[in-house]
Amino acid sequence: MAVLNYLTTTHFDFGAIKLLAQEAARFGAKKPLIATDKGVRAAGLLDQVIAAVPEAKAWPVYDGTPGNPTEEAVEEALALYRSENCDGVICLGGGSSMDLGKAVALLAVSGEPLDRFDPLKGGGRFIKGLAPVICVPTTAGTGSEVSVGFVIILKDGRKVTFANPQIIPKAAICDPELTLGLPPLLTAATGMDAITHCIEAVLTPAINPPAEGVGLDGLWRGWRHIKRAVADGKDRDARWHMMMASTEGAMAFVKGLGAVHAMSHAVGRIKELKAHHGTLNAVCLPAVLRFNEGVCAEKYARLRQAMGLPDGADLAKAVEEMNRAIGLPNGLGAMGVTKEMIPGLIPYAMGDLSNLSNPRKATPEDYAALYAAAL
Repeated sequence: MAVLNYLTTTHFDFGAIKLLAQEAARFGAKKPLIATDKGVRAAGLLDQVIAAVPEAKAWPVYDGTPGNPTEEAVEEALALYRSENCDGVICLGGGSSMDLGKAVALLAVSGEPLDRFDPLKGGGRFIKGLAPVICVPTTAGTGSEVSVGFVIILKDGRKVTFANPQIIPKAAICDPELTLGLPPLLTAATGMDAITHCIEAVLTPAINPPAEGVGLDGLWRGWRHIKRAVADGKDRDARWHMMMASTEGAMAFVKGLGAVHAMSHAVGRIKELKAHHGTLNAVCLPAVLRFNEGVCAEKYARLRQAMGLPDGADLAKAVEEMNRAIGLPNGLGAMGVTKEMIPGLIPYAMGDLSNLSNPRKATPEDYAALYAAAL
């Protein structure tokens, strides 16, 4: 079994879930709250974890996590955490459950309201600590199990990225076994989320060669195995590599992300659309790749190498072709976004944390053009 000591301790391999109780005890969590969602429960994954970890039978469960986690849901889970006298959080699910669980752990120790921890407002100074968090991903996409942040839709409608090194989970249990039943479309969407993380992390101007190297390795794995994982969900080798690509993507984005995430966060805050974050990233990525190319020539060459593309290949076109091949929408229009929505999206994209680390500065006019191109 691989043990990755990078940012946090990650136990990675088939069967790793058996280490969950041991890791919880290591951090003093005798009665952690399990933060998950109804889809994970319905898929039998919660039962699968309990079968492998008998101690989990006694742990309280919050399964009300929405597809795009909200401040209201965080408060609901926090109330359960407090009423059950919990002492840690086990995040079981995709990025939504992990983000919600991290938020609960933060508020449990550092207090409310959540808005005051916004890093764009200097919120890090209010963090007193977090309850112990252990993440168990059931998708291969967000990499939130090793990341420095979480994303929540606040009551005022903003979708905010909360980032701080203290938010990194105490440990991650990455067991590809838990992803074997993931449906093809969700496999495709989460896989492109991981690939986008790797690409955007490499392109950010921050200087961090180790993180950049991790991002390129994650891209190499994700790009070569996503079609196999989508075509055959029981392909254990493909599932292993996709989960590793997901974890590496988040290890890499300690460098930051970019305009793709700024755009997708702005759309993801619209509750009526119920737009999946990974799918949004996939359909926004080609437009942003075309926008950034002129300032990232050397890095684009390295991306082509990692993706196995010939010199001078059109990266944006390659992503569009991949999206089609794995069954994802051909644009934001297919996800319910209309031309009339664009003016309302721009301020949120401009104000997103990820906008600050895009390699090419984007103006409001640029975002208008990017959204139009992504439609």
